[in-house]
Amino acid sequence: MPKIRTRKTAAKRFEITASGKIVKGKTGRGHLMMKKSPSRKRRLGMKSEVTIGEKKVVRRMLPYL
Repeated sequence: MPKIRTRKTAAKRFEITASGKIVKGKTGRGHLMMKKSPSRKRRLGMKSEVTIGEKKVVRRMLPYL
């Protein structure tokens, strides 16, 4: 049985915590930052946990992480 290849794009976007949760960065930090409030920009800088529906898909893309 051959090894399963890791999706490299997913490996760059998601990380797995020590407790096994999958976290991702939030969207909306790319451009147009002047009109966003400082509190909103701080929130966008934080990591968020992947939803239950997405978790199965992400696990399949990252077999060895």
